[in-house]
Amino acid sequence: MPTPAITITAEPSGSVVAKGATDDLSASLLKHAGFRQIQDWHGLRHRLPTTTPLADKVAIATHAAEMLRAARYSVELPPSLNTALVSTPADSFGPYTAGAAVAQITERIGAAENGAEFRQAVDHLLHPAYGVMECLREALEVAGDHVADLDQDAYEVADQFVYAAEDVSSAHTGLIETDEALRRVGDQDHPRLTASAPAPGSSVARQAALASSPAATRSAVPPTVGGTASPSTPPVPKPNAPGPLR
Repeated sequence: MPTPAITITAEPSGSVVAKGATDDLSASLLKHAGFRQIQDWHGLRHRLPTTTPLADKVAIATHAAEMLRAARYSVELPPSLNTALVSTPADSFGPYTAGAAVAQITERIGAAENGAEFRQAVDHLLHPAYGVMECLREALEVAGDHVADLDQDAYEVADQFVYAAEDVSSAHTGLIETDEALRRVGDQDHPRLTASAPAPGSSVARQAALASSPAATRSAVPPTVGGTASPSTPPVPKPNAPGPLR
């Protein structure tokens, strides 16, 4: 008799949910791994709290899948919740915990299987207040201010930190402005761009905008004489120019 399929996924809310465990054995294995059983209007399922650290979510989901498969259950587990596919362990960063956190975000982005998972992961980079880019901009700005306080002669170093903060801020703003397009990632129903409609912001679109601008229109109109456009005529030969040979 075939066993029921169990699916373990990460939801946009951040919680990890296991669905399809309807018998006592599978439910027991999931609870042993760390899942909590919930039954509401969504039906019976098992879930990890949204506050569970990401590394723990991955470890628990992987362990649950291994136990279920050993018990002959069919389990679907995305790469983002599979420790075997997580290539950069946090311990390899040593004391650089910020780098380890960014590496985990990178793994989540690379393992996203749909637009919702991709947007959720990228939000950790682009959040206007708590995202990686905003925190990096603030750190660079503070570094520029403080190095000048520590050594007034280090103004060139201070300037480099300030310039870097401005570059990060500019890049962050540009990425945030793509929010509408980002929401359409993975949406198969949104209209595709064609050759007759160049992508906004592309070089083709910028050239088209420049060509239709008032300045371009003015430069395309021939100069006027007395309010009348001068016709484009070939140059008149000089009076003393020799005529054609006969």
